[in-house]
Amino acid sequence: MQNLLRTKTTAIWLLLITATALSWAIGSGHGFGGDGRTAASLTILLVAVLKMRLVGRYFMELRDAPLALLALFEGYCVLVLGVTAGMYLLA
Repeated sequence: MQNLLRTKTTAIWLLLITATALSWAIGSGHGFGGDGRTAASLTILLVAVLKMRLVGRYFMELRDAPLALLALFEGYCVLVLGVTAGMYLLA
């Protein structure tokens, strides 16, 4: 049991759980001043993409992938964030 608590995978899993709770808290309370909806929405999108990146790197083993595949995945993450944020801001 102690070995399970010391692994990097467990730490990443706990980070993902924390990020999920953060997204929920921001989404339900809009903890930003004023109406804060735009800032809250963009923060939630950013957290979602960071979670996607963590899942890809640590649970889909992309951290050990060839550099070209890793660069493609990182570019995809940036593209997804840019497109979704752009669509939200232009809507």
